[in-house]
Amino acid sequence: MEFWDIYDKNKQRTGRTMKRNDWCLKDDEYHLTVLGVIARPDGKYLITQRVMTKSWAPGWWEVSGGAVQAGEESKDAVIREVKEETGLDVSDCEGGYAFTYHRENPGEGDNYFVDVYRFVKDFDESELDLQQEETAGYKIADLEEIQELAQQGIFLHYDSIKQVF
Repeated sequence: MEFWDIYDKNKQRTGRTMKRNDWCLKDDEYHLTVLGVIARPDGKYLITQRVMTKSWAPGWWEVSGGAVQAGEESKDAVIREVKEETGLDVSDCEGGYAFTYHRENPGEGDNYFVDVYRFVKDFDESELDLQQEETAGYKIADLEEIQELAQQGIFLHYDSIKQVF
């Protein structure tokens, strides 16, 4: 079973944990997630499409990411998530942490911080090894393609992370 640390409103660990997706957080309590934008030197980005079996936003486009596990550091989590979902190792890539944003969902028990990372990696599509449980496909997209998906309302988190594209 996966556990997540609970953070206070200052993004400090409280010493308590929660079970994955057990939406029990009170006001001013948060869990931590990460997103990893992967840019190629040619100015294009790796984006992936969510599998249709996802309960939330099936078929939508996104960048790799997920929850930070209890005791895990944010950077380690984004490196792990990118590797799991795409097969790419970004541990030694140019770039890194860009910024944090947060969401509050009063009454839902699901408040969270999102640490956003941007990595530059020159990779070939043959290096991709997509996680079948998470990912239905991928695109090597330019900014205009990503903006078009966002305008269609099918690119997750775009308004919150557009500054890293």
